Amino acid sequence: MSKIDAYEYEVLAAFDSDQLKSVVTKVELAKFKAAARATAIKDRRVNIRLSSGDLSDIQVKTLEEGVPYHTLIASVLHKYVMGRLAEPGAAKQSSHSNARRRAPAN
Repeated sequence: MSKIDAYEYEVLAAFDSDQLKSVVTKVELAKFKAAARATAIKDRRVNIRLSSGDLSDIQVKTLEEGVPYHTLIASVLHKYVMGRLAEPGAAKQSSHSNARRRAPAN
């Protein structure tokens, strides 16, 4: 986890003292909420087996990130299928090769 710099402390202090005001409109906020809801819909269940060591490492990471481990696993998988997660040093694929190909839901 990175350290907080002086600017970030300033922003946190402003937030804590209610000096920050939202600039988003109600229309924009409604769009953001709708996008968040659509993104968060989980309509399928998958069971996987992991090694004890991998699961322990994932749980340590989730403590650092402050999210449940199921959420972290789902996020990593989502980033992978969207082409936004790659091994360090791996060449990025073109945007055309990242097209989503999914089997129809049964």
